[in-house]
Amino acid sequence: MSHKAGYVNILGRPNVGKSTLMNAMLGEKLSIITPKAQTTRHRIIGIDNGDDYQIVFSDTPGIIKPKYKLHQKMMDFVREALTDADILLYLTDVEEKEEDLPPIFEEIQQLSIPLLVGINKVDLSNQSAVTQLVESWKNRLPSAEIFPLSALYNFNVDTLKKRILELLPEHPPYYPKENLSDRNLRFFVSEIIREKILLHYQKEIPYAVEVVIESYKESENLDRISATIYVERETQKGIIIGKGGEALKKIGIEARKDIEALVGKQVYLELYVKVKKDWRNNEKILNQWGYKI
Repeated sequence: MSHKAGYVNILGRPNVGKSTLMNAMLGEKLSIITPKAQTTRHRIIGIDNGDDYQIVFSDTPGIIKPKYKLHQKMMDFVREALTDADILLYLTDVEEKEEDLPPIFEEIQQLSIPLLVGINKVDLSNQSAVTQLVESWKNRLPSAEIFPLSALYNFNVDTLKKRILELLPEHPPYYPKENLSDRNLRFFVSEIIREKILLHYQKEIPYAVEVVIESYKESENLDRISATIYVERETQKGIIIGKGGEALKKIGIEARKDIEALVGKQVYLELYVKVKKDWRNNEKILNQWGYKI
């Protein structure tokens, strides 16, 4: 029996729903989701396995104009995703205008691989407007196949996935069939903690935060995790901790519940907050924290 396998790389601007879509197609929550831009900082692989296929989905950071070295590293992940895709899925939504298209879109237009366009969040629009959008995208990308979607409500996601399976090249699996991602448990734990910070803090605080797992000790009934939340300034440290440590405690409780659901057992989570000045522009630190190809 022949076997199909390939990389399906998802690109698009911030907040169009790339992570929500990948999670929907996998049937698992791999990428964290918040209403804030730049929620996804890394290229996250999600693997969908069948008896005769393996779809390697790739969730990428939203395409932005870099302001920090961190952003440059994030856009390196996007460019990498352009080079190794077997199928490229450009995700837009019902609100994206032609003038909003990122500069990298010109490179997308010139690709010779199968190109799919997902118009997400159609639940926020109407049939007439969506039909106009489909026609507009057909004119913009004549070689692309267009799919109106609602990743949040799972509308048309199965149809898109069926087409992806049809387009996959014949190839042996790239990863062991039991794998769901190429990332380890520490990475997903750090992302869960960062998700809670993104959800609970405003303005610059969530963007100045990085979470590093310092230790992870597993046992049969209890995992002990120690994590450091790094910020750029002392004032940010005080905000993260909150009066009497209440804010940090709330983050810890919510993160622990999600981590316990992930690992299927009790978790003891210790959180610390430290200042690492201007880390978003520090090449050495960024490389240490995994922002390199």
